[in-house]
Amino acid sequence: MLADVVRHLVCPVCGADLEHADRRLRCPGGHTFDIARQGYANLLPGNARPGTADTSEMVRAREEFLSAGHFAAPADRLAWSVSMAGPSFVLDAGAGTGHYLSAALDRSPDAIGLALDISKHAARRAAKAHPRAGAVVADLWRPLPVRDGAADAVMNVFAPRNAAEFHRVLRDDGLLFTVTPSQRHLGPLVDALGLLSIDKRKTERMDAALAGYFKLDSRQELETEAVLSHDEITTLVGMGPSAHHVPVEQLSERLVELADPLPVPLAFVLSTYRRLE
Repeated sequence: MLADVVRHLVCPVCGADLEHADRRLRCPGGHTFDIARQGYANLLPGNARPGTADTSEMVRAREEFLSAGHFAAPADRLAWSVSMAGPSFVLDAGAGTGHYLSAALDRSPDAIGLALDISKHAARRAAKAHPRAGAVVADLWRPLPVRDGAADAVMNVFAPRNAAEFHRVLRDDGLLFTVTPSQRHLGPLVDALGLLSIDKRKTERMDAALAGYFKLDSRQELETEAVLSHDEITTLVGMGPSAHHVPVEQLSERLVELADPLPVPLAFVLSTYRRLE
């Protein structure tokens, strides 16, 4: 656990500041949280449940697919956008393996970062994603274990958005960066494989959900194409929410009907929001 990150953390039970001592995080109220040997801290309250947190298989698939560079376009553009804000502390809410946070920190050499994810399997990877990043298991739908106004930038990539908490942990002039799939994302794979479809009004609904806390500053669409083998498509499906809905056996049967390899559109929307007072 990166010492510089700990000073931005608070106890998920009482909200007091946390300190690092003897491989534990401890608050003045006596609440303690172990730091795992893999380097992350679990700050889920005792009554929290991981729900549909990414499994070890999903995290492994994500690591494999992202490491191959297929999502380099959104990662690079997001990292550049974050760096333009000149951050000293970047919070990645729903960080997964820490892939996008690592890219952002590479672009911002004076910044430190914190990866938050409800999956302990993801946190294990994120803890080792970058030497200037720490990782914490936390639920984005609950109060975040982060001090008020601590973050210069919040990143949110394909993850739930808690507008009130993002607003609270950002400094007054802080920025929120979101990356979401556009309706063209994965193109023919959606119907052919029975994947979860993208809501036509997804961006509109996101703006509405953030209204009152943030105002849209800029938005850009990014689209690339990847020529993927059936094995790579299996990995792609296995790393996302459709993994919960399409059994591997059904996926294999449906893939037989598709060309191997197959051109697949990868389409994203990068939105930047300014924090409202």
